[in-house]
Amino acid sequence: MAYYGNPQYSSNAGDGNHFYAQSAYNNSTTSQQQQHPAYNSSSWQPQATQQQQSTYPSQPIGPSIFNPSVAGAFGNQAVQKMMMDQGQAFVLEGMAKIVPGLEVSMITLRAYFAVDNQYVLKKIKKVLFPFLSRTWSRQIKQYAGPDTPPLYELPTMDENAPDLYLPSMTLITYVLLCAICYGGAGQFSPEVIPDVTTKCFLTQTLEVLAIRVGFYMMQAPVAFLDLFSYTGYKYLGLCVNLLVGMMASQLEYGTKAYYVSFCWTATAAAYFMLKTMANNIPLETSSSGPKRELVVVVIAAAQLATIWFVGQTKFL
Repeated sequence: MAYYGNPQYSSNAGDGNHFYAQSAYNNSTTSQQQQHPAYNSSSWQPQATQQQQSTYPSQPIGPSIFNPSVAGAFGNQAVQKMMMDQGQAFVLEGMAKIVPGLEVSMITLRAYFAVDNQYVLKKIKKVLFPFLSRTWSRQIKQYAGPDTPPLYELPTMDENAPDLYLPSMTLITYVLLCAICYGGAGQFSPEVIPDVTTKCFLTQTLEVLAIRVGFYMMQAPVAFLDLFSYTGYKYLGLCVNLLVGMMASQLEYGTKAYYVSFCWTATAAAYFMLKTMANNIPLETSSSGPKRELVVVVIAAAQLATIWFVGQTKFL
């Protein structure tokens, strides 16, 4: 009988020799497997050891959304910011096409929110300490002619440019500070936040409309949103007043400290508006309308009245 195993054992061997050769061959194979645990006798192919198998990924090889390289790319902050910007642009463009006039409004408002940290810091300093500033005129980016209004620089390039970021943020901060003040006195209710917000917004709206009427009578072209921006800087002073009053109330000097702070912030707001309007109202106005100098002084004095009216001192 022929033997298809180890070629050194021929078919001429007897049954005993054949059995002895077969057993020796099996024993040698077993010893080799024990010496080499990565050896697979069934397939005659070397396999990875247990330590090597633990380092191999258990997922199938191929493109996958859970690929670490892909996850690392999506985890990059620059890539995330780019995707968020593209998503927001897609949503806003879609909404702008659906709602009539929304696209024009977004383009207009975008210039009032083009701010950075440097601009905000400079603006806060200019509003609270206007006596230290020497430049008040806005920077002109493009001038087409006397019959066309000039194109001004964005707030990021000009600290004298009006913005709506600081007025809106300070308004929200002031409303929250009022709620904290009411809560500290044990008089907080859910109606405090909408009441304070409505009072501030209606007061500012009436102020802007009155200024707009004066500009219309003078035939002075001033943007409506510019007036909302200039009159909204008063909320910064209101926040400072309330913070000073709340901190001084721990020493039983809350009301006195509030009025000391009010004298400074109200005077600063009036001076800020005086210099701003004096450099933004055209020098040539209608002869039949009110005097330019009188309008500037009235607008500046109105800041004292509005800050006094909107200020919350009931629970200081």
